[in-house]
Amino acid sequence: MNTLWLEFTKQIKEHYKKDFVPLHEPTFNGKELEYVTDCVQTGWVSSVGSYVTRFEEELARFTGVGRAVAVMNGTAALHIALKVAGVHPNEEVFMPALTFVATANAISYLGAVPHFVDVSENTLGLDPQKLEAHILDIGELKNNQLINKETGRIIRAVVPMHTFGHPVDLEKLQLVCEKYHLVLVEDAAESLGSYYKGKHTGGFGKVSAISFNGNKIITTGGGGAILTDDEDLANYAKHITTTAKVSHIWEYNHDEIGYNYRLPNINAALGCAQLEQVSHFIEQKRELTAFYEKLVEPLEGVKLFKEIENTSSNYWLQTLILDDTLERDEVLAFLNDNGVMSRPIWTPMHYLKPFIECPRADLSTVERLNKKIINIPSTPIKEG
Repeated sequence: MNTLWLEFTKQIKEHYKKDFVPLHEPTFNGKELEYVTDCVQTGWVSSVGSYVTRFEEELARFTGVGRAVAVMNGTAALHIALKVAGVHPNEEVFMPALTFVATANAISYLGAVPHFVDVSENTLGLDPQKLEAHILDIGELKNNQLINKETGRIIRAVVPMHTFGHPVDLEKLQLVCEKYHLVLVEDAAESLGSYYKGKHTGGFGKVSAISFNGNKIITTGGGGAILTDDEDLANYAKHITTTAKVSHIWEYNHDEIGYNYRLPNINAALGCAQLEQVSHFIEQKRELTAFYEKLVEPLEGVKLFKEIENTSSNYWLQTLILDDTLERDEVLAFLNDNGVMSRPIWTPMHYLKPFIECPRADLSTVERLNKKIINIPSTPIKEG
């Protein structure tokens, strides 16, 4: 690595005023302490409380959906989103091979089978054109259901993931879903505050999931939410994520197998304070993008990944794309050795032991991008 890369790391450390810059830290500049203290002082810290309701209502308002159901993490949110969307055991679900393992895990929790599809270099997310080409190759419609001719299984749904906050081509994806009778379930874990043609991600699927892990754009410590415009599905999601308990003053009656996926009130309190600041966080993220764009310009063999036309990204994680002249692991070693925490993209799903035997399309773009992508520090600048 040359002196330009050394200057690159120096400028990042000066920007953050740190000798070692983490990849992403939570930012607490609002009423977090006030709201959490209120929970402690009133004793409402566990699975019920006013902050849960408030967080759900404010999240639904911000994302423009009819309902939000808060749960304990993003994986739980996606698990239940898929369940209420009608995914059954031994059915297949199309998903990108380039994603965090939670996407494939949530499908597997239902006894369903992840079916891996290639991604687009323009969005880093599921490619609708490649998806349709793959469907034409392996699928056939019978009685308004898509069947995998090679396995005999029903293919029930499609789960796009908005990688690092960048929306996939949702309009084309919706058309593919309608044409082949597939349910669209968005994995919007990383894309709170991202928009496709002016509409918030998570608002296109029949059901969607968001994450509020400690490294997300806002955090509840650990947490997630199910988004939907379908009131009945929202009520069902709320019911089964709260142990499927039938409402009664004292009786413990549960009418089906449920899940203890409730978000505690104290976590929701943190989320309320964070959500009040989300627009400011996004503004800071976009300012950071402009900073990196200038910083990357002198470097050879690398470009900063940017949002495309008709989308607005929250730029959750800043992303470098390397060309063939640079070795990913050499760049990673240099950045981390020089105080700038960086990481590669997740190991592609079809390389992981639990999913090696899963059905898949041609994944040449995934395999190419796996060698090229690096995430660099993305925390909004802290104030005060």
